[in-house]
Amino acid sequence: MNLALSIIPLTRPTIDEETIAGVCEVMRSGWITSGPNVKEFESKLSALFGGRPVRAFNSGTGTLEIGLRLAGVGPGDEVITTPLSWVATSNVILEVGARPVFVEIDPITRNLDLDAVEKAITPATRAILPVDLAGLPVDRDRLYAIAKRHGLRVIEDAAQSIGSSWQGRLIGSFGDLVSFSFHPNKNLTTIEGGCLVMNTPEEASLAEQYRLQGVVRSGMDGMDVEVCGGKFNLTDVAARVGLGQLPHLEAFTGKRRELVRRYFAGLDAAKIESFGVRLPPRDFDQSNWHMFQVVLPEGEGLPKRSEIMARLKDLGVGTGVHYPAIHLFTLYRGLGWKDGDFPIAESVCRTILTLPLFPAMELPEVDRVVSALVSVVSDFQKK
Repeated sequence: MNLALSIIPLTRPTIDEETIAGVCEVMRSGWITSGPNVKEFESKLSALFGGRPVRAFNSGTGTLEIGLRLAGVGPGDEVITTPLSWVATSNVILEVGARPVFVEIDPITRNLDLDAVEKAITPATRAILPVDLAGLPVDRDRLYAIAKRHGLRVIEDAAQSIGSSWQGRLIGSFGDLVSFSFHPNKNLTTIEGGCLVMNTPEEASLAEQYRLQGVVRSGMDGMDVEVCGGKFNLTDVAARVGLGQLPHLEAFTGKRRELVRRYFAGLDAAKIESFGVRLPPRDFDQSNWHMFQVVLPEGEGLPKRSEIMARLKDLGVGTGVHYPAIHLFTLYRGLGWKDGDFPIAESVCRTILTLPLFPAMELPEVDRVVSALVSVVSDFQKK
């Protein structure tokens, strides 16, 4: 391939031919909705997470919602979370009738500021919902110390952090309720889907009820409905993709870390930080490097992020924005949030830029992205 002529996408899933063939087998089997492949996928996920109960769902949004319901969160409750995430993180809180309480982020990690979390706790607080942005884990020791001190549940939005670890322990193998996403841009995909890691068989049984209309079956023809559930089940087709992905998870993570080291080497050599561009924390061992994000400088006379993205696109480099500030969307302004509530988060959300990163990416492509970014930023600085 001629790299000089190719377009480098923001991300691209890696699905091997054996998995594609396996999907065809499922399609031919006649059992394409939830069935034996879902059961096998859940079993292997459970083994990955140290034997904890795991149930698969049709999205990482569904897993968060069910996690909140398992935690008993409902009307009148408050859930503390971050304004820097995909809007699903807070939408699910509204979905169960509770109120999201946003707090400021840490300017270095871009995750929840845990000091701000503790200050935001009120008698109405029922849970904390942290996000591992770009796969970088929130400090689990401090997080769970706060939760224990105040008697709170934790629903971990680990949508981006499968394969990440904290102090040598795999995210999902410990903690309270842990939600993962298997969206196509994630480190492991089922096309669409997710899973919820739980604490007890009883939680897993209740999750199954919530997953499919609250139905409980008995005998050959017995059926009852005990809770108001929804339609969140994963299909066998999707599960077969996940089964093909799981054996490659460690290799995918290793390749991402190799690419990220190349990013740092190139950006450091170009002295990109001298242009006011801020790089992510250099956590090469704990983060799964779901995304590589830089924060651009802002101020009078400096280019807007959209201008830099347009210039990079002209150079054949795809980019993304992860994410706009949730509390400034119209829906959340209507709940009382406003500009200036979280200055650090708002600044980061205006200027954060996601660069290409995926296992099939090659080192020369990283060099090309680095060269393009440095060229564009330096050109704007000269104006």
